Amino acid sequence: MRTLPFATSLRVGSCCLLLLLSLASGAQTASTQDPLLTPTQFLGYKLGTQFTNHAEILRYVDHVVAHTPGRMKLVPYGKTYENRPLEVVQIASAETFGRLDDVRHNNLRLAGLESGTGQRQQPAVCWLSYNVHGNEAVSSEAVMQVLYDLANPQDQQMQDWLKNTVVIVDPCVNPDGRDRYANWYNRVRNRGVNANPDSWEHHEPWPGGRYNHYYFDLNRDWAWQTQVESKSRIALYNQWLPAVHADFHEMGPNNTYYFSPAAKPFHADITPWQRQFQNILGEYNKVAFDKNNWLYFTRETYDLFAPTYGDTWPTFNGAIGMTYEQGGGGPAGVAYARLDGDTLTLDQRIAHHHAASRATIQATAERHDDLLREFETYFTTARTKPRGEYKSYVLSAGNDPGQLRALTQYLERNQIRYGFADKRTRTKGYNYTSGKNETVEIQPRDVVVSMYQPKSTLVKVLFEPSAQLEDSLTYDITSWALPYAFGMKAYALPGRLSATAPAPAPAMVRGSAAAATERPYAYLARWNTIQDMRFLSRLLQQKIKVRYAEKEFESEGQKYAPGTLVITRTGNEAMGVRFDQLVRAQADSAGTVVTAVKSGFSTTGRDLGSGTVHFVQQPRVAVLAGPGVDATAFGEVWHFFEQQLSYPVTVLGTDYLSRVSMQKYDVLVLPNGNYADIYSDRNIEGLKAWVRDGGKLIAMEGAARFLANKKDFLLKTKAVDSVAIKKDEKANPYKLLRRYGDSDREEAGDVVQGSVYRVQLDNTHPLAFGYGSTYFALVRTPLNYRFLGKGGWNVGVIKKDSYSSGFIGAKARKELTDTFVVGTQEMGRGQVVYLGDNPLFRAFWQGGKLLFGNALFLVGQ
Repeated sequence: MRTLPFATSLRVGSCCLLLLLSLASGAQTASTQDPLLTPTQFLGYKLGTQFTNHAEILRYVDHVVAHTPGRMKLVPYGKTYENRPLEVVQIASAETFGRLDDVRHNNLRLAGLESGTGQRQQPAVCWLSYNVHGNEAVSSEAVMQVLYDLANPQDQQMQDWLKNTVVIVDPCVNPDGRDRYANWYNRVRNRGVNANPDSWEHHEPWPGGRYNHYYFDLNRDWAWQTQVESKSRIALYNQWLPAVHADFHEMGPNNTYYFSPAAKPFHADITPWQRQFQNILGEYNKVAFDKNNWLYFTRETYDLFAPTYGDTWPTFNGAIGMTYEQGGGGPAGVAYARLDGDTLTLDQRIAHHHAASRATIQATAERHDDLLREFETYFTTARTKPRGEYKSYVLSAGNDPGQLRALTQYLERNQIRYGFADKRTRTKGYNYTSGKNETVEIQPRDVVVSMYQPKSTLVKVLFEPSAQLEDSLTYDITSWALPYAFGMKAYALPGRLSATAPAPAPAMVRGSAAAATERPYAYLARWNTIQDMRFLSRLLQQKIKVRYAEKEFESEGQKYAPGTLVITRTGNEAMGVRFDQLVRAQADSAGTVVTAVKSGFSTTGRDLGSGTVHFVQQPRVAVLAGPGVDATAFGEVWHFFEQQLSYPVTVLGTDYLSRVSMQKYDVLVLPNGNYADIYSDRNIEGLKAWVRDGGKLIAMEGAARFLANKKDFLLKTKAVDSVAIKKDEKANPYKLLRRYGDSDREEAGDVVQGSVYRVQLDNTHPLAFGYGSTYFALVRTPLNYRFLGKGGWNVGVIKKDSYSSGFIGAKARKELTDTFVVGTQEMGRGQVVYLGDNPLFRAFWQGGKLLFGNALFLVGQ
């Protein structure tokens, strides 16, 4: 428990003396004899007149919990990257509170995730999440009023609702982003209220407070759990599996308020009951908003399709999930002059979220019998009558063991059960690699994920090759199947497949086990996954000299592909016995396989001392950040280096880039962004001079588009065939007569909604080492590039019939044919690497990370 602030104790009138005595005596909690304070009384300013920092919000949470013994419990569940606490408050009636753990376990029994028979005669669990986007800061202001209501014994209506519901409140999902926003706003705001949109307090600087420490959008991370906040939250969420989950947001300040029912498309696996309860919740909110004559809208914009969100992810885990959106957000501040002439205030926004919170609790309480009945039915049906064409998903045991283990660990975190094939079986199924239904052969020890389990709906959503999309107007990715994301050989089978159970962990040969020779000639490590990159990163930082093989070779009966790491004793003699210890320890730690060999002679291919076995120099890496660079794209690169690769990187700001001596760096990464204002013609000449002098430039997405068509850069966009367009218009002049109401759908023709494409690779080039002949890319924008001309290497291209899954507009589909995706060009002594596709997207597209690692470590060595 955190102590009350000294200043607060001076503001509470008659209770001031008791509080001072408590603080002076070193007591850690407020006396329960003191009165429960409203947020305004506790904070010392009227709620809604300024933004409260995260620490102060938590102090108020402590205050409320301390004054509500026997009905409220504070549960820490983790810390952010910036070390701020993550916690929830569990609230129940006095009758239920003593058996909270029984409620939780019974919920899991109803879902079939714990043994025993679940009972429906209990409260329904309602989970409320606030402030997942840091600069949508009103919700964590509103949560203080919500907690006060839940604690207030005089609020008889709320206390009656608590008889039939357990409420779990997360006051702030994204504390790092919230404080980034609140601290900025409180620093720049006018002393008096200034609602003028031109005022700088309504113009948040880069990168804004929306994102977490690494600039990830936590509302796009529910499914993938790449961020520490998401991993910690989902671990706690899965211990409860609430019946209702509400996620509180904000949108642009000229909007009103949005609540359910959601817009289309609904994912096909959202049940009729879940759809129906969307309408029920809408009715409860409608009553509250109509009573106050507040404006709102429903069934627009916010769909229920991709599993990445705080409404869809809970939905696919058996809950009723919903999003609430209040007009406001980062630009709104404490007051904002809207286009309609009204002024939107912070206290109005608080009132709306407060009302929606109460309506959600009320709906859960008054419909708790229906919710628990349908909750049990949801999971019973999942176990006994799973939906969909496929009843088993199989991951080949021949996949890289480190990557396979990473995927099974993901399944375990999400309560998805798996087993292992116990015999060789020939059957019909969908082959993810070929994209065809064909005869497939299942091998013993292949990982089998059966649909006959409690989380089968989630399994289907995560594994189905192509999700059914009822409407093209969705605002996120439309394909995400795990075998594509992890780049794995996998199959979807229409039949049920027998497997061993319980499932043991997949066996992995560790480095120390493979290195049986005391003083081998060399260690060899295959180059296939992020684990192998992490191994290389650690070796380089330990000053161990490493080479990689440019050609395939065979040594001591095993074949090794291009990219294989070669760590010879020669060159590392100065380390003495530490050499073997370090190599084996780092292999174990990284989760990669190393093989000890006794000789440098290769039975086929080049020997280990050949000139085709190149040194890997330890690169000094810089990445660009700041205005002009897409914040999330930068964050993906930053997170990759620091949290996934554990490799040092220097972040350079766009505002002072021109003053930086680039000779200190070997590699410069340009994430996606708009570089027109960053690189003037003069700066581009300096950039090219640095590359010619031996630098390596990695240009990603928008950075590659910026360089396209510029002098000395080989990347060129395809020219628009204006002659063909004019002919088409002449042949059918009425095509120019468009309906205004169809404008959204016409624009969708140019869109690529996160679709999966099979990219053809030249895997003889270092940029594609570790891959087969193809790579599954999650393409999100049309890549309308020509193939690189003489002097360039077209390492990854999209040819005809390369589409795999996801929505893509008709016009965009034409552009994504015979187009360049990734490749390199030499420029003097340096290299330019073009990554038209982003292989680090949201940190969950595991299959692309090796591509970036190749660009970083192998290209140009």
